[in-house]
Amino acid sequence: MSEVSSNKRTLEGVVVSNKGDKTIIVEVERRFLHARYRKTVSAHKKYMAHDAENTCNIGDTVRISECRPLSRRKTWIMDAVITRAEQL
Repeated sequence: MSEVSSNKRTLEGVVVSNKGDKTIIVEVERRFLHARYRKTVSAHKKYMAHDAENTCNIGDTVRISECRPLSRRKTWIMDAVITRAEQL
């Protein structure tokens, strides 16, 4: 069965905080070529995402997708955990 195509953006990133109830903060890194110097530059941005079951831990790699505004700053929802962080 194929996936349903959607107009919603999806991003992958690492969970850097899970202190909020049902909320995680995901840091997404993007790499691009500098226009003038032709050097690869990496930029980071943090997104607040909804985690309904509080399943994510710091260090997990997750996929997030756009959704309706859930709060003032939270407009993303966690779709899937791609890899789990190693527990010490």
